[in-house]
Amino acid sequence: MRTTHLEPTRLTDALRDQRLLFIAKHARWTGGLHPDDGNHALYHREIREILEGLGLPLVVADSYTALFDQPEADFVFPLLNRGGFFNSEMLLPLLCNRLRLPYVGASPIVRGLSDDKHLTKLEAAARGVPTAPWALFRRGAPIDVSRCPPAARWVIKPNNSSASWGIRDAHDRIELAQAVAEIHALDHDAIVEPFIAGSDVEVPVITLGGAPAMLPMMIFEQADPTHLRTYQEKRDLVDRSAKYSLKLLDAPEIAGRIAALTVQMAEIFRPFDFGRFEFRVDFDTGEVRLLEVNLNCNLWSEKVFGRAAVAAGFSQADLIETIVAESMLRQQAPAAARKDAA
Repeated sequence: MRTTHLEPTRLTDALRDQRLLFIAKHARWTGGLHPDDGNHALYHREIREILEGLGLPLVVADSYTALFDQPEADFVFPLLNRGGFFNSEMLLPLLCNRLRLPYVGASPIVRGLSDDKHLTKLEAAARGVPTAPWALFRRGAPIDVSRCPPAARWVIKPNNSSASWGIRDAHDRIELAQAVAEIHALDHDAIVEPFIAGSDVEVPVITLGGAPAMLPMMIFEQADPTHLRTYQEKRDLVDRSAKYSLKLLDAPEIAGRIAALTVQMAEIFRPFDFGRFEFRVDFDTGEVRLLEVNLNCNLWSEKVFGRAAVAAGFSQADLIETIVAESMLRQQAPAAARKDAA
């Protein structure tokens, strides 16, 4: 996996002629922070504006209905991941497959594998990648919290959530059972892990030259390693400036170990175009554990991917162009692109 001397991939003239359908919840947003989704609306607006600047014939949609019938498009950039219903992450790629439309990102079944934290952890455990012990509680199954690994504090979250939506903690098994029931009431499965003190190290991975390539690692450095980051903090709906900061990881020995683990995990999901591999690091003990894998993750310039891209010498526009161009070339759409790239 490449980690140095990264160069953006450019859209060829043939690729630039493709009609690109961009689908995101806030694809048409023109304002500031969204009252519920916060900076996610700014993120979708930014991606739309960059795609417009790349000169692609662009079609914009903010609903799954854009793919209920054949759209006037040759390629799809699907960022409508959290659709408000269980397993919504897989619907857009499924609709694309039904219409035989190529699209950015992993296939539906691979998306499901990564979005299901339990399945991702099973893949990690099978390969000797360290991850915290856990217990899964599917909706409709009995809630027997005696199955949970022993801990003084647990983290409970929806098994398929993103941006820490629905996350909570518990300090005894009565609280634990209540937290699992609350997540089931949100129509989600629940996953339970012991809380691990430390900071999250994020590894953004894109495709360059047809193979995975790591951008510089970032760390959410926490002032208090026992703080549990929330959805509201991640979406800038509350002030979190005193709680943690996002910066480049400066710990070569730990970075080397994380890079090796990322290589192992990335091979499970190829091809996926872009994704973020998350690890929890206890810098007091040096312990590193995989948290989760997020394919089709947040690409906003103010988040992990955008900041890592700048550190790699990419502009935000370079990053988005590279992801789109590599995905198009991978799927060899259209036939003219093959000639142009030859």
